[in-house]
Amino acid sequence: MSTMNTMSAMDWFERAKKVIPGGVNSPVRAFKAVGGTPRFIERGEGARIYDSEGRSYVDFVGSWGPLILGHAFPPVIEAVKAASEKGLGFGAATFGEVEMAELICSLTPSVEMARLTSSGTEAAMSAIRVARGATGKTKVIKFEGCYHGHSDSLLVKAGSGAMTAGIPDSEGVPAGCANDTLTAPFNDIDAVAKLFEVNKGEIAAVITELLPANMGVVFPKDGFLQKLKTLCGQNGALFIADEVITGFRLGTGGAQEYFGIKADLSTYGKIIGGGMAVGAYGGRRELMEHVAPCGGVYQAGTLSGNPVAVAAGMTQLRYLRDHPEVYGHIDGLSEMLSNGLAEIAEKYGVPVCGNRAGSLSSLFFTDGKVESYTDAKKSDTGRYSKFFNAMLNQGVYFAPAQFEAAFLSYAHTKEDIEFVLDCAENAMKGL
Repeated sequence: MSTMNTMSAMDWFERAKKVIPGGVNSPVRAFKAVGGTPRFIERGEGARIYDSEGRSYVDFVGSWGPLILGHAFPPVIEAVKAASEKGLGFGAATFGEVEMAELICSLTPSVEMARLTSSGTEAAMSAIRVARGATGKTKVIKFEGCYHGHSDSLLVKAGSGAMTAGIPDSEGVPAGCANDTLTAPFNDIDAVAKLFEVNKGEIAAVITELLPANMGVVFPKDGFLQKLKTLCGQNGALFIADEVITGFRLGTGGAQEYFGIKADLSTYGKIIGGGMAVGAYGGRRELMEHVAPCGGVYQAGTLSGNPVAVAAGMTQLRYLRDHPEVYGHIDGLSEMLSNGLAEIAEKYGVPVCGNRAGSLSSLFFTDGKVESYTDAKKSDTGRYSKFFNAMLNQGVYFAPAQFEAAFLSYAHTKEDIEFVLDCAENAMKGL
């Protein structure tokens, strides 16, 4: 503890780089997109996080979304303590994982059966395997700018147009792993229709974030999701909704409830664990019964449904179910933040586009609408870096990358947002 309180962030970073690639265990933490030294966080409480040097920040990362109730929400912490006192894991069936699956099914009308995993990456990878097993087809369509974890077949970018099979977006991924992954621009239904036409009878599924939040928050155009599902049905393909970020955040029914659509399969991540490592995928009973031991689609995990993570997640999900006022609170503050930032930017002549859905928002430093990955890439990342660091130095922690979302929690207050907007006033002056 004494070392923690005497070492600077730079000291910690230099120490970390000697034993961890890049000094971090997930690339965005390295601050490469914004410059400067990453903060090493010691603790979180409510809407704030505290770094190794004792500085406090109003936090809009929230462990990348799952902390809907804020850091160290007392009922969640108590549930974790109680569960850990009984043991950290058993590699055997537990009561909690049954209750978690029941809870997910009860809150999500499209999910009749669910299988727990240890992460959203595992959930997306497994859902695609189910789609291939159930349909007997191999190809999958994904969208530019949508992220579904780091499994080989999903780490692809577009080739020379929507007609080209994806090519690996990471070293170490064989080209063969990406041959069956096709890419299309988000919100371009004609491109998707063309992919179905050219690859007739070969496409097992379309996977998408219903509300993309990994290229910043991007809205689906009116009717896009419904047309997408219709195309899937007409071509014998499954519609997979990635709700790793949006599940239970846009409401207890997630983005599917928000946009009024039902997916064939759905994927969830850390959001169902209240921030702890857990994930799930689920869907219609006849599809999920393809999963072993019922069927021939194999998927397993020693830590799937870990009892401590499940205890944390169920506590948060039940609280959200029983306290619908949470969503009114976080959505209202998100609107206040998003509108306030846009007004300040306009005041100082800074071109921005603010996209928001519920408690998710993004401020793109570009003029014009942002409706696709191509639009998002027009953002001035240098200007975002200046804004990020100006806010960080005043005690506000936004995502250290332009193409991420800002997450509100139930712990944030109107006073927090007023403080942030005052800081933004200072930051925008220098842009």
